[in-house]
Amino acid sequence: MTDSLGDWKRTHYSQELDEDMDTESVTLMGWVHEIRDLGGIIFVLLRDRNGITQITAPSKKITPELLEQIRKFKKESVIAVKGTVQGSPKAPGGVEIIPTEVKVLNESKQPLPLDPTEKVRAEIDTRLDSRYLDLRKHSISAIFKIKSAMLHSVRIYLEEKGFMEVNTPKLVGSATEGGTELFPITYFEREAFLGQSPQLYKQMMMATGLDKVFEIAPIFRAEEHDTMRHLNEVISIDAEMAFADQEDAMNLLEKLVHNAIKEVKENCQAELEDLGVELEVPELPFPRLEYDEVIDIVNSRGVSLSHGEDLSRAAEKALGEAMDGYYFITNWPSEIKPFYVMPHEDAPEKSYAFDLMYRDLEISSGATRVHQHDLLVEQIKSKGLNPDSFQRYLAAFEYGMPPHAGWGLGAERFTMCITGMKNIRETVLFPRDRRRLTP
Repeated sequence: MTDSLGDWKRTHYSQELDEDMDTESVTLMGWVHEIRDLGGIIFVLLRDRNGITQITAPSKKITPELLEQIRKFKKESVIAVKGTVQGSPKAPGGVEIIPTEVKVLNESKQPLPLDPTEKVRAEIDTRLDSRYLDLRKHSISAIFKIKSAMLHSVRIYLEEKGFMEVNTPKLVGSATEGGTELFPITYFEREAFLGQSPQLYKQMMMATGLDKVFEIAPIFRAEEHDTMRHLNEVISIDAEMAFADQEDAMNLLEKLVHNAIKEVKENCQAELEDLGVELEVPELPFPRLEYDEVIDIVNSRGVSLSHGEDLSRAAEKALGEAMDGYYFITNWPSEIKPFYVMPHEDAPEKSYAFDLMYRDLEISSGATRVHQHDLLVEQIKSKGLNPDSFQRYLAAFEYGMPPHAGWGLGAERFTMCITGMKNIRETVLFPRDRRRLTP
């Protein structure tokens, strides 16, 4: 039988309890993590969002009715406990609660699809199928507390630097970057697509005089990847600024990354400990490698990479073995970058584009953008695209588009770097890949 909440109000979370509260009355609420029934005494571990508290029910101190009520607890049921704090060096946090009254707010079905205590480890597909249970593990919820802290830091940092948060459409009429990796949808009487990038909208806003904008929002890529580094829906942190070039963009990005890592280290120590991560704050500035240097490094390590090729997975691994931590790759060949990337003035085969890497993982790409209308039309044509398909976008460049630059940073990949996760699915509450559309 389950109870209603009634007039019960939680007074404390687990981590707020300490030995100085001895004999104080408290009300805790959470989930039954574990039960040990030793006959004359029952131990219940109550888990809430930030810790575990031991509920100790000795037959000599509580009524038989209360003892029997506690004995009927089931793992992962939602409970509320009123009781008295008592110091106990062997208990989690150094205190235990002697109960005076309990409520079962909702009883959990048995058996459980997975074990939140992790005594029996589950495969990732099983965990994702029952994500609501998986997230009850502190080692899993820690990832999302860290991700939340990182996104908060990013937002505050950009606002303090004069950036305004904007929201761009996620329903679009055509490919934003000329690619074919789009999810088509039915939009009334016509076809539309899920947005693969806010890039063109960010650029159009540079002509509005807003000067500095950012967006933290989902993007959708219909790529048929099936790797531990790719998903089909991710959160992209995008920034664009007027009267700036790629150096300004890289300086902003590396300082933002540095600041986010520093703040996570300062504010999420308990979560980092849950994950067993010793987070190091990287030194500034990040190293900068030119694309030509990357070619030499990769080939010197026995991986073939020709000039003009994008980095293969083997090339990324070889580069990651040579480079530790965060670093930029600059001066990419124009032919493998999008049409809106500015080519070098004196060497148009090169572009003012950059990627930010963490070891063997690309986490961001950016560039100085083309701001001249006629050059942009030429660039679109050079990629085999039709300028007529970009009329609305190109119009913004005919009425005073300033020089500008920007980047997009993958929130999930950045979270992987901070938390040490090897599979990007670990950093998303409910991942979407080519095989997973539920829950």
